[in-house]
Amino acid sequence: MNLLLDVVRVKARVGYLLELEFENGEHRLFDMSSIMDKKPFIRLKESNAFLAAHIDYGTVVWPGNIDIDPETLYDRSVPIASMGS
Repeated sequence: MNLLLDVVRVKARVGYLLELEFENGEHRLFDMSSIMDKKPFIRLKESNAFLAAHIDYGTVVWPGNIDIDPETLYDRSVPIASMGS
Protein backbone atom coordinates (compact mmCIF):
# COMPACT_ATOMS: atom_id res chain seq x y z
CA MET A 1 0.00 0.00 0.00
CA ASN A 2 1.36 3.39 -1.00
CA LEU A 3 0.89 5.99 1.71
CA LEU A 4 0.03 9.50 0.51
CA LEU A 5 1.79 12.08 2.63
CA ASP A 6 1.32 15.82 2.34
CA VAL A 7 4.29 18.15 2.33
CA VAL A 8 3.97 20.60 5.22
CA ARG A 9 7.16 22.63 4.79
CA VAL A 10 9.64 23.31 1.98
CA LYS A 11 12.89 25.20 1.70
CA ALA A 12 14.36 25.63 -1.77
CA ARG A 13 18.16 25.53 -1.81
CA VAL A 14 20.70 26.49 -4.43
CA GLY A 15 21.56 23.63 -6.75
CA TYR A 16 17.86 22.82 -7.26
CA LEU A 17 17.47 21.03 -3.95
CA LEU A 18 14.25 20.95 -1.95
CA GLU A 19 14.42 20.40 1.78
CA LEU A 20 11.04 18.89 2.67
CA GLU A 21 9.05 18.08 5.77
CA PHE A 22 6.17 15.65 5.40
CA GLU A 23 3.10 15.40 7.61
CA ASN A 24 4.54 12.30 9.34
CA GLY A 25 7.46 14.42 10.59
CA GLU A 26 10.03 13.05 8.15
CA HIS A 27 12.61 15.45 6.75
CA ARG A 28 13.78 14.57 3.25
CA LEU A 29 15.93 16.06 0.49
CA PHE A 30 14.77 16.04 -3.13
CA ASP A 31 17.25 16.82 -5.92
CA MET A 32 15.53 18.39 -8.94
CA SER A 33 18.69 19.00 -10.97
CA SER A 34 18.03 16.02 -13.28
CA ILE A 35 14.60 17.35 -14.33
CA MET A 36 15.28 21.09 -14.51
CA ASP A 37 15.79 21.01 -18.30
CA LYS A 38 12.37 19.42 -18.86
CA LYS A 39 8.99 21.13 -19.21
CA PRO A 40 7.55 22.77 -17.18
CA PHE A 41 10.47 22.97 -14.76
CA ILE A 42 12.84 24.67 -17.23
CA ARG A 43 10.89 27.89 -16.57
CA LEU A 44 12.07 27.78 -12.95
CA LYS A 45 15.67 28.41 -14.06
CA GLU A 46 14.76 31.95 -15.05
CA SER A 47 15.68 34.66 -12.52
CA ASN A 48 15.84 32.28 -9.54
CA ALA A 49 12.14 31.37 -9.80
CA PHE A 50 13.02 27.98 -8.26
CA LEU A 51 13.63 29.67 -4.92
CA ALA A 52 9.98 30.82 -4.82
CA ALA A 53 8.81 27.29 -3.93
CA HIS A 54 5.98 27.14 -1.40
CA ILE A 55 3.30 24.74 -0.17
CA ASP A 56 -0.25 24.61 -1.49
CA TYR A 57 -2.71 21.71 -1.25
CA GLY A 58 -0.10 19.48 0.37
CA THR A 59 2.60 19.74 -2.27
CA VAL A 60 5.32 22.04 -3.58
CA VAL A 61 4.22 24.70 -6.06
CA TRP A 62 5.76 27.64 -7.91
CA PRO A 63 4.30 30.69 -9.62
CA GLY A 64 3.00 29.96 -13.11
CA ASN A 65 0.97 26.88 -12.13
CA ILE A 66 4.03 24.63 -11.76
CA ASP A 67 3.89 21.86 -9.20
CA ILE A 68 5.20 18.39 -8.47
CA ASP A 69 3.16 15.65 -6.86
CA PRO A 70 3.93 14.66 -3.26
CA GLU A 71 4.30 10.96 -4.14
CA THR A 72 7.19 11.80 -6.47
CA LEU A 73 8.73 14.09 -3.87
CA TYR A 74 8.61 11.35 -1.26
CA ASP A 75 9.59 8.39 -3.44
CA ARG A 76 12.56 10.13 -5.06
CA SER A 77 13.91 11.93 -2.01
CA VAL A 78 16.39 10.79 0.61
CA PRO A 79 16.03 11.05 4.37
CA ILE A 80 17.92 13.84 6.09
CA ALA A 81 19.45 12.23 9.14
CA SER A 82 20.57 15.42 10.82
CA MET A 83 20.65 19.01 9.69
CA GLY A 84 23.34 19.94 12.21
CA SER A 85 23.58 23.45 13.57
